[in-house]
Amino acid sequence: MTGMKSEHEGRYDILQNSEGEILIMIKQRRGGPENPRFVYDGGNQALLYRSRESAVLLGDIAEEAHNPLKAVDEVLVAELDGEEVAREYIVPVRIVRDVSALL
Repeated sequence: MTGMKSEHEGRYDILQNSEGEILIMIKQRRGGPENPRFVYDGGNQALLYRSRESAVLLGDIAEEAHNPLKAVDEVLVAELDGEEVAREYIVPVRIVRDVSALL
């Protein structure tokens, strides 16, 4: 996979494989995802809604990740507990005009 690493308060990694599929790795959060959504505006931040009670702001997204993120319908999210994958799930991508308006 080709890495497109970005770091922010929540620390995450965005990776893309040769087929164009996107993997987003985040630190494990409490509770499982319920109807998750990845909301993105093509810029340098996005929101990962995990459930009604839990959302993760992904800030400082690397510029080389912008177009690949806009080009997919879904992403795979892996929540990590240390070096181990605690859970993984497919999340639909929703493109919006301005993520910051949702904050």
